[in-house]
Amino acid sequence: MREEAPNTYADSLDTVPDTSSPAYAARHPVTRAFDAFASTVTRLAGSPVAFGVAAITVLVWAVTGPLFHFSDGWQLVINTGTTIITFLMVFLIQQSQNKDSVAVHLKLNELLASHRAANNQLIGIEDASEDDLRRLAAAYLRLASKAGTAGVESTESVDVDACVDGPAQ
Repeated sequence: MREEAPNTYADSLDTVPDTSSPAYAARHPVTRAFDAFASTVTRLAGSPVAFGVAAITVLVWAVTGPLFHFSDGWQLVINTGTTIITFLMVFLIQQSQNKDSVAVHLKLNELLASHRAANNQLIGIEDASEDDLRRLAAAYLRLASKAGTAGVESTESVDVDACVDGPAQ
C-alpha cells in the first residue's frame, strides 16, 4: 500500500466553491429555484423544438421585412430580442455548466480515491493555477515518455506537491 502525504494542497476540502455546490442550493430557496429554472431552461434550449421556434421566428421576421419597408424599427426588433435572450442565456447556461462541472469533478475524485494505484494527490487539482497544471502535465508527459521507452508498465509516480504551489498551511 502506498503512503499518503499528510496535509498536502490536494487534501484541502476547499476545492468546491460554496455558491456552485448542490448542497448550497439545497439550503437557499432562491438558489434552489434558480438552479431548477436554469436546468429546465438549458435542457429546453438545447432541444430540436427550441431550434425550430428560433428558426421560425427568424423566418417570420425576414418575411415581414417588406411589410415594414425594412425599417430601423424592424431591424431593432430582432437585434434587441436576440441580445436580451443571449444575455440572459449566458447566466442560465453558466449555472448549469457549474453544476455539471462540480458533479464531474466529484465523480473523478471518487474514481481516484477508489483506485488503489491512483495518485490521490490529484483529488481537487482543478483549483491549481494554470502554471501549476502545465508543470503537472509536463511531469506526466515525461513519465509517459519514460514508460514508453522502457516498454513496460512504470511504477513511478508524479510528485504533485513538487509541481503545485499550494496555499500556506
